Amino acid sequence: MAVRAGAIGPRAIKAIIAGEIAAYDPVAEARRTSRTGSAATASWYERTLADFEADLIEPAPVMVGFSGGLEQRCWSVTRGDERYHVVYMPKAGYFALAVATVFGPVDIGVHGTAIDVFGAV
Repeated sequence: MAVRAGAIGPRAIKAIIAGEIAAYDPVAEARRTSRTGSAATASWYERTLADFEADLIEPAPVMVGFSGGLEQRCWSVTRGDERYHVVYMPKAGYFALAVATVFGPVDIGVHGTAIDVFGAV
């Protein structure tokens, strides 16, 4: 059975991610989140961006479980580390972190931009 994730498809999701990558500034992120905005902090954000880009996959439809037993058709956008991966939630219009379970991927309540969600792991 094919899984359809709403009206948004891989091309639109890739465009959202490309826009995030183009706008992402590791130095600005370090300043925003750190009192010192140190070079070490900026290098962490540079590494996060590089790891995120390396982990990207062609968006693939996936059913994701949510609290209360609800399921939603989403798009997986990262390869993941065998436990976690980033998914796009078309109904919400943002990204989420999903954990792999015996029941399939489950949303764990980390939501936002793809890079920020990825960096939460």
